[in-house]
This record gives sequence, structure tokens and C-alpha cells, in this order.
Amino acid sequence: MTMKRKHKLRWTLMLYDTAIYLFSAILVLVLYPSSIDHLTPPQITMHAALGLVCVMAARLFTKAYERIWRYAGPKEYIWLMVSDAIASAAYLLLRSLLPRNITFIRSLSMFTLNLLGCIIIRLLYQFVYQNRMKHTRLEKFFLVLLKAFTGSVFADEAPASNKIKIAIVGAGSVGAMLADELIQNPKATYQPVCFVDIDREKVGREIYGVPVLASEQGLSNKLSHLQVQEVVFALPNVTTERRKELYTLYKGMGYKIKAYDYPTLNVDDNSKRRLHDFDIEDLLFRSANQFLNEETMAWYRGKNVLITGGGGSIGSELARQIARCQPARLTILDVYENGAYDIQQELRIRYGHSLNLRVEIASVCDAGKVNKIFAEHTPDIVLHAAAHKHVPLMERNVCEAVSNNVFGTLNVVEACEKYHVKRFIMVSTDKAVNPTNVMGATKRMCEMIVQSRSGENTSFSATRFGNVLGSNGSVIPLFKRQIANGGPITITDKRIIRYFMTIPEASQLVMTSGAMAKNGELYVLDMGKPVKILDLAENMIRLSGFEPYKDIDIVEVGMRPGEKLYEELLIKTEELDKTDNNMIFVERDKPLSQQEIETKLDILRDALETQSNRVVKDALMRVVPTYHRPEEVNQNAIEAEEMRIASGA
Repeated sequence: MTMKRKHKLRWTLMLYDTAIYLFSAILVLVLYPSSIDHLTPPQITMHAALGLVCVMAARLFTKAYERIWRYAGPKEYIWLMVSDAIASAAYLLLRSLLPRNITFIRSLSMFTLNLLGCIIIRLLYQFVYQNRMKHTRLEKFFLVLLKAFTGSVFADEAPASNKIKIAIVGAGSVGAMLADELIQNPKATYQPVCFVDIDREKVGREIYGVPVLASEQGLSNKLSHLQVQEVVFALPNVTTERRKELYTLYKGMGYKIKAYDYPTLNVDDNSKRRLHDFDIEDLLFRSANQFLNEETMAWYRGKNVLITGGGGSIGSELARQIARCQPARLTILDVYENGAYDIQQELRIRYGHSLNLRVEIASVCDAGKVNKIFAEHTPDIVLHAAAHKHVPLMERNVCEAVSNNVFGTLNVVEACEKYHVKRFIMVSTDKAVNPTNVMGATKRMCEMIVQSRSGENTSFSATRFGNVLGSNGSVIPLFKRQIANGGPITITDKRIIRYFMTIPEASQLVMTSGAMAKNGELYVLDMGKPVKILDLAENMIRLSGFEPYKDIDIVEVGMRPGEKLYEELLIKTEELDKTDNNMIFVERDKPLSQQEIETKLDILRDALETQSNRVVKDALMRVVPTYHRPEEVNQNAIEAEEMRIASGA
């Protein structure tokens, strides 16, 4: 809208407001009979003119003509009433200056009638604008009338046939917000034609002119009658079980389903609700937990924070969460430049110069470079997420796994002690519990290193969690791609189970446990029940609109090297200590002395000199007593408590 058009609309509205005021003044001062006030025409003119000046001055002062009334809400109308209250008070004070006064009741009637007329014309304008796409006689009449009197030209008066008709499931505040947004936006792709809700107080009524239907038998026929094309869930607080029921119901009716909410894998507090395709993750897993609170965020505020592996899945999310805490400086260290660049650009776009952000490209295996970075950036807190994590790859690259994961961690730990870093927090994994693969064994060795440190200058801790949804190499994206390609879905073994959590959950857990750490603690998370991967695959196929084994097959391809059928329960209450957070526990694990750790490290160093994967793997089994071959664990898997929980036994 050009400035010329804006000024024209303001002057047009002022003109109509003036006409409404003059009508009110004539009605009250001229036509209304009174035995008390006997005003001559000049006196009537003076009172009317004084009132008009007070009204216009007050409305200009409160910027009533700078508001866009087609989008007005309660706030705008309250300000209009405040403005006219100021005008009437000013008039009541100034009327005594005129040659002849009028009664308080007559004065108040004139201003009240004027305010009522102004509110009516604005509401009429809103009504016509919001219903301009409808074709009932009433809407057409008011549209013609409004255009004739105001000359208004609306941005979109095209028929609604091009819009996608949707039913909004959930007639609460979030659903109403979505409907209002779509109705008010002339360029919106979607047109809400009904709400669906179980609340009997809402059923049969309307929200913004959109009817609320009952979620009961016969709903399918009603939706068909309204020509609904898609269904949108606006249910932010519904349980996962209920969400599954609703998904199954509407998917069975043949509707495409969307959600108006925060996507499952993005629960950042700074994100906004948006209309998005329904994530299968919304149905497969428990609701994401929010671990960060103001106290934890305040602990990171104003600190220099360094994140190793800051370009990876967990590291980049840690960077996002730390940035929210307003650190004095955030340093991202990663050997993979593309990942580091991506998170750097994302944070610069979001925070601009308000975030003191540095990026260093280096490997944690390079002790000299690590020390140089620590000397330059003097971090207060180090979040250590740098590691090789892919199980099959590390089985074939044992030397690299030990060099990067174990000795890379050692380099960072020693740099923390040398440069008096206050807190070191290491990202660990459930695969470190009784490991059956090289990756898990290296992470267990890292945990032992962390637990052995004295904490004279630095407080050390490590945090374990399970598989992360949406991380690089996770099973969900793989299954999605396989379904999109028409199948089959490949799983290593139909008995296999895993624990899952979201990337934000994992990152916030690391931060929360780090803030509460004293020294040497090994934190674990209550991740709920394990998920059977076969059930996961079958559910994903069904939720994608297909039938397992009929439309898309599921094929067993055999266990990968180092893989076991289940990960041990992280939470065994008899072996853990509680914390203030009921989802976070501390493992009772007696730390080894630094001398014992140094002996183990010497064994690994000697093995690495051979550059033999077999020799290094044997050495790793010697220094990590809980490291067993997967065959030893898998042969007794059926007796494990975790397998019984996953099968519902």
C-alpha cells in the first residue's frame, strides 16, 4: 500500500467519523427534547464544534487513525474507548467556558452515541473484509455498500475455489489463532471451513464464523459435505497416544494431515508455531522434555563457552541452546568445515552482532592446535562433543577411533586443566554401557579418563544418552528414504531394540547436567521404554499410508559388526543416585586413579604404533574390562530385562 493510499484511507475514516459525530450532535443537541437546555443555533454550533475538536484531538493523540482497523482486536477498540473518554472529560471541563452550558447527561449521551457509531462502522468494515470471499446475500450486500461509501479496494476478492479447505482439529486458543491468521491473510493457501473438538461447550458454536463440529460418529459425512481436503492438528498439549488415535482416524478417512505446532525435532523456545507436514516422529515417541530452565540458562550467561565438534548434530544444537543463554563468547571448534560453516551462518542470521561467535577449524587430535585455541579463547566451559560415532565404520577403522575419541578427549581434558577451564562436560552414549563395539569401548575409556581427574582447577563430568532422532546417520531418515523409494526397509535383526530422544533433549540434558556437576560425575537420563526397531519400521510404513509386507516389505540384512540386539537400561534405580531433576541420575561408578588411567593409555599408545586394527582392538579390550564381543551378549539377549520391556512382557 502506497503512502498516498494510506493517507487517503486515514482522511476517509476521519471524514466518516466526523459525519457520525455530527449526526450524534444533531440528534442530542437539536432533535432530543429538553425542558432544561434551551440552546440557540449559535450555541448548538459552539458545543458541537468544541466536542468535535476534543474528539479529533484525543484520537490523533492516541494514534487512532494510524491503526489498521481491518485487523483490529480488543486492544484497538479499548484504545478507541480510552481516546473518547479523554475527549469527553476534556469537553466536560471546557463546556463551562461557553455562553450557555448543557447538562452532564446530555453531554455524555452525545459522546456515547458517537463512540457507538464509530465502533459499529469499524466492526462492519472488519466483518466485510473477513467475509469478502463468501457469497451469501448478506456479505455481498455489505461489500457493495462498503465499497460504495468508502471506495475500499481489497487485496484479494477472488473466489475461494482456489484455496485448500481444511478442518482444524482443536478449537482451543492455538486452533483459533490459526483460523484467525488464515482468515485475515488474503494470500493464504488454506481456508478453514470447520473446527473439530470434543468439548461440548464449544460444539455447535462458531469461532470467527467457522462452525465447531463434534468429534463423533458421522463426522466423516460432515467433513465430506463441507468439501474438506486436508486436516490440520492444532493440539499442542495432547498426549502421544491420543495423537496416534486421531492420526489413525483421519488418515483412515483419506485426508492428508498437517500440524500447526513446533516440529518435534525443533523445540527451541525461540521458534514459532507453523503449519507443517505431520512428522512421523510426532507419533512414534514420547513427547519431548524441556530440561532447560532460567536457573540453568543463567549459569551459562556471560561465560566463555567452547564446543568441540560444534558442527555436528549434537554440537550444533548445543551451539543453538548456548546462544540463547547470552554467553560472553561462543567458540565452535570442528575439523569438518561445512558443518561449522552452516551453524555459524545460522547463528549469525538469528543473532547478528549480539552474539560474540568464533569458529576454529581444527582436530582435537592436534594437541598443539588445541592448546593454542584454549590459550587464545580462554573458555570458562568446554562442551566436548567431538567424536567418531558410527559403529560399523569404527569397527573397520579402530586406530582412528582410538586416536580421535580417546586421545582427542585426553588432549581437550589436559588443555582444560592447563588453562584453568572451570567446567568440562563430555557427551557420551548408552553404547558405553558394557560395550560390544569399538565406538562404545572408546567412549567408555573416555568416561574413565574424565572420572579420574582430580578437579583441582576444572570440574569434570560426562553425560550418557541413547540414539538421537534426526542426527546424522540415524534410523528415521534412512527408513523415510527407503519408504519414499518404494522399499524395502532394511533392518539388521527383527529383535533389535533401541532408546530414542530428540536432539534438543540430548543437548539440554548435557547442559543441565553440566550446570549441576561437582566433579567426576557420570550422568544418565531416564529415556523411558526402549523401542523395538521392527515395530518402528511397521509403524512408519502404516503412517506413510502403506501396508507392511504388502506395499512395502521389511527385510532382515543381518547384524552389523560390533552391533548388539539391545542397549542396557540406562536407569537402574538401585545403581543410581537421584538429582534435583527427576529425569537425570548419577551413575555410582568408582573412578580409577590417574596412574591406573595412564597405564591403560600407555597400552593403547603402544598398540597405535603398530597401526594394526586387530592389535589396537585387542588392547582396547584389555583396558576396558566391560568390553565384550557382541556374540557373547546377543546369545543371551532373550533373557535381558530390556528385551522383555520392549516386547511388553
